[in-house]
Amino acid sequence: MSFSKLAIIGGGNLGSSIAEGLLQTGFLQPGQLVITRRNLTPILHFEQRGVKLMTSNTEAVKWADVVILAVKPYNTKTVVHEIAPELKPQHHLLISVVTGITIDELSSWINKPVSVIRAMPNTAIAIRESMTCLSFKQATPEQITWTEQVFNQLGKSIVIDEKLMDAATILGACGIAYALRFIRASIQGGIEIGFDARTANLIAAQTVKGAAELLIRGNRHPEEEIDKVTTPKGCTIAGLNEMEHQGFSSSLIKGITVSYRKIARDE
Repeated sequence: MSFSKLAIIGGGNLGSSIAEGLLQTGFLQPGQLVITRRNLTPILHFEQRGVKLMTSNTEAVKWADVVILAVKPYNTKTVVHEIAPELKPQHHLLISVVTGITIDELSSWINKPVSVIRAMPNTAIAIRESMTCLSFKQATPEQITWTEQVFNQLGKSIVIDEKLMDAATILGACGIAYALRFIRASIQGGIEIGFDARTANLIAAQTVKGAAELLIRGNRHPEEEIDKVTTPKGCTIAGLNEMEHQGFSSSLIKGITVSYRKIARDE
């Protein structure tokens, strides 16, 4: 199948971020992209750059080879039923970035053997730093590789079993909020020890960014890097131990597991 024409169904924040990232990296040229939205006004800037804009989802699917479904969960079934007649096996690839909708649900609504890949990005996709988890059941190796390439333009991607998608939502998507709460607490601590808020914000945020890059670039475990800065009787180990005595790690782990039980219970 061809991967030359992409339709993004739903030009909201997520759909627009995907489009922006693919254009900025040069992965797609404007003429290879169409975006749909009922009200086109917020995305008219894409049209000025040569991107096709449409209000008709079916016309966009007719035009495209690959369809990224980026609508709200409560609208998904209606939209899929709308575009299903235009989805053609052996021609179309459907990539869903909709939270909580399974591949089996999407396939049952399409009711024909169209390849479906499910993707779970996070909000850092807006700056092309997303962690995106992918899962599939019947996609071809070429479709999987192309989808990985798409989301690697927007951060990093990894293929996981679909049964872990809820867990991926917690660790990767909710995880943005957990990391930001850590940074906020670090800023508050920084202010208490003498920094103004702006300076503390910069130091805390850049420090977390640097810590993450140490792990990613070096493919290292956090404890390897922690050992490098914890000297005997030093201030780092004293602070770490006090945090652990106050339940730092256990509270974070509990928060993650409570979030997971919540998402599993609400499905």
